[in-house]
Amino acid sequence: MPRKLDLRTGQPVWSAYRAPAVPTDGLTRDVKADVLVVGMGISGAMMAEALTADGHRVICIDRRGPLKGSTAATTALVAFEIDQPLSTLSKMIGRASAQQAWRRSRLAVSNLAGRIAELGINCGLSRAPSLYLSGTILGPSELRDEAKARRLAGIAATYLTPAPLAETFGIDREGAILSHGNIALDPRKLTAGLLLKSLQRKARFYAPVEATVIEDSAEAVVVATRDGPTITARHVVLATGYELVEIVPAAAHRIISTWAIATCPQPRKLWPDAAFIWEASEPYLYMRTTIDGRVICGGEDEDFVDEARRDELIADKSTRIAEKLGLVFPHLDTRPDFAWTGSFGTTTTGLPYIGAIPRHPRIHAVMGYGGNGVTFSQIASEIVPASINGLEDTDARLFAFNR
Repeated sequence: MPRKLDLRTGQPVWSAYRAPAVPTDGLTRDVKADVLVVGMGISGAMMAEALTADGHRVICIDRRGPLKGSTAATTALVAFEIDQPLSTLSKMIGRASAQQAWRRSRLAVSNLAGRIAELGINCGLSRAPSLYLSGTILGPSELRDEAKARRLAGIAATYLTPAPLAETFGIDREGAILSHGNIALDPRKLTAGLLLKSLQRKARFYAPVEATVIEDSAEAVVVATRDGPTITARHVVLATGYELVEIVPAAAHRIISTWAIATCPQPRKLWPDAAFIWEASEPYLYMRTTIDGRVICGGEDEDFVDEARRDELIADKSTRIAEKLGLVFPHLDTRPDFAWTGSFGTTTTGLPYIGAIPRHPRIHAVMGYGGNGVTFSQIASEIVPASINGLEDTDARLFAFNR
């Protein structure tokens, strides 16, 4: 039923930091729940926590197990900046919708930080200013326009000319947008924390369990599994990352491969304020630091999904990413301590698909997260539970399948 993918290869840096274990059971008999969540990565975990907080009886399944999919491949720089710049997105979907999508994305990062604090999840959350550097897609004058477009949408943005950029951050570039409000964290620790919170509220976790057939009626959804038992629920949420289930329309959804490295810890060599940095370039480059002073740098994205070819490129891509990092910060030790690759789904506009699948009102899906996986997972965990509770989220139409 799912189009299976090997979601990541290599050794993500997160393996250097221990995440809490999440216990699961084997599925040995037919079971029932209010909501079945398929997928136990970051999206599924956020969904389970939100739904159990609302009092729903929740079952989660995963064909691998908790935290085993692409969650560990993310670099977890949780930014509100959508893959498409606001000035570009405005031309694609209209200014009002583009502004609202950006505002909602910004709100989601703020909501997530509050949620982590409220639940007391220790996931190494850190805050830093963000720099969006001029590059091959947006040069200095376009970047100025982008900063203005953000301010008109009510999102603070400061355009930096070369002198203050060099003085404050030690970066030699023609221009950059300085913004605030983004966070970085450890994605495995966050996912485990959310799942454990759901478990305290009596969620049931079964893994490894693979869903094979999904059949929905006016009253319920019945999901058959590879080993025999069925799961019956009032609603099903498909949080399967980039492995789309057949029932989900794959329209306007492409799969991209990406690569990343992490250096050795070098806290004394980091740039001022350990700002989050990415370039307005194609292929793009982004960098953040970890709590113990490593630099995570990634990008070099390519539009293909052949896992063997993707994995063979780890060595070449790591070298290239390390070289690019060295051009921005010549004093850093850019040799990779960790190197890995992963695949993710993306859409033309950079906006994800979140909501009920057309003609299947009880089956909800989340997909096409692009570079904003954690941010969009937060938005999905606000929109889908509202819909299951019979309420309408003000921004649901922006992300709907039939938008």
